[in-house]
Amino acid sequence: MDDALKILLMVVGGLVELGLLIWALVIGAREARKRREGLVALTGELGWSLRLENDPTHDDRYAQFGVFRRGDTRRAYNTMEGTYEICGAACDCRMGDFKYTQTTGSGKNRRRTTHHFSYLIVHTPWATVPTLTIRKEHLFDKMAGALGFDDIDFESSEFSKKFFVKSSNKRFAYDAITPAMMEFLLEHYGDPVHIELGCFLITSGSGKWDAGGFRRRLAWAEKFFGLWPEHLRNALGRGEV
Repeated sequence: MDDALKILLMVVGGLVELGLLIWALVIGAREARKRREGLVALTGELGWSLRLENDPTHDDRYAQFGVFRRGDTRRAYNTMEGTYEICGAACDCRMGDFKYTQTTGSGKNRRRTTHHFSYLIVHTPWATVPTLTIRKEHLFDKMAGALGFDDIDFESSEFSKKFFVKSSNKRFAYDAITPAMMEFLLEHYGDPVHIELGCFLITSGSGKWDAGGFRRRLAWAEKFFGLWPEHLRNALGRGEV
């Protein structure tokens, strides 16, 4: 192969790569615009507000959740806020996107990566609700259990094998996670659940949801709290838990 042909192939290859890059950027911009339009429509449907740019108050308001303390250059954006009825109460809610930058390696191998994820936060009607974490059980959890650091186990062995549950009040956890709740979580679990300082958070810490994803998680949260027994909700209301 002579030099001229090599150069021609290199040029053609470069143009193909450039074309693919431009196409990917165009498709990405189109999908981002479509998603943004969906969020605008959703907030209009809910009667909520939408802040597309950075929300500087997010870090201080929700610092109790570790997922919002990852990395640096943290930003909350596409923030949707309003009220949603949970257990007969109009609860303040916030949902949207969050990003942070993480640095790995050092020297020539130093690399900064930006991560994005979506979340839903519900301010529960009960200021004294205990902390609660529900997520799928990991291998590390099983290893910790072998060393005596157990999570909360339930009568359903199927549920206990699949889920890691932790709470500052075991009695509360047993009251909240009834057989009906276990069945619901086994059939409809999607993302880890955290309750801290009266706020309920759903997020996997990775990946962004479209408007339908946000809507489904709002409905999921409504169902989740609706499965809490009435005696538990009343006790929380009286500050007795």
